[in-house]
Amino acid sequence: SNYNALQTKLDRRFAGGWMANIAYTFSKSMGWDSIRFYVPSEFNRNRALLGSDRPHNLQTALVYELPFGKGRRWGGGGRIVRAIASGWQVNGLLSCFSGTPFTVSDSATLLNAPGNSQVADQVKSKVEKIGDVGRGTRFFDPYAYRSVSGTPRFGNSGVNALRGPGVVNLDAGVFREFQFTERWRLQFRAESFNLTNTPHFSNPSAGANSMVMSGGEITDLGTFMSVTSIESTHAERKLRFGLRLSF
Repeated sequence: SNYNALQTKLDRRFAGGWMANIAYTFSKSMGWDSIRFYVPSEFNRNRALLGSDRPHNLQTALVYELPFGKGRRWGGGGRIVRAIASGWQVNGLLSCFSGTPFTVSDSATLLNAPGNSQVADQVKSKVEKIGDVGRGTRFFDPYAYRSVSGTPRFGNSGVNALRGPGVVNLDAGVFREFQFTERWRLQFRAESFNLTNTPHFSNPSAGANSMVMSGGEITDLGTFMSVTSIESTHAERKLRFGLRLSF
């Protein structure tokens, strides 16, 4: 396999307690993710986009030290006020990246070729991306494919030829460190993963054999090309609070 990428990064500290880190990667991963075709005449079709390929990956981290306390913009107030308001830090991490590739598969029952897989036939020159999510809707045009499960053929569509939904995620946190003595320190943390509770959708159902055919026509699409689940990573908003005592 091989990986090629343009990787960029910008670090900048601004006046007023701001700090930003922005990283963007434009990449492509090619190789043999898994062997679907062992027949020599079809073997080269195994080389395709890897299942981990994400061409666009943007990561933005921001840190802001709140302007309260000694030496800050608003450092006034009594001793008690300064002790409560000073030392707070807010940070956030925004992640935006492409979805992963997937293959439109089919049943290999009639192939009589153990270890080999079957893919669907692509019957349209271009597969339209509809982008809808949920049962009864389609992420890609399902009529761009036909099942070949009734004949012993491998199918003509490519491996990992389509790409699923991308991901947008925002994590955020609030920190404060209390210095009791030169030795004793207490840090308070409040963190939120997927702060906006934005769903991260899985790839659509890609088994063309789930369509019901009658007389060469599609009578029921089933869940083919429908997105009906979410990824397990940061699937919903999570909140976490913690205290750390250092001495």
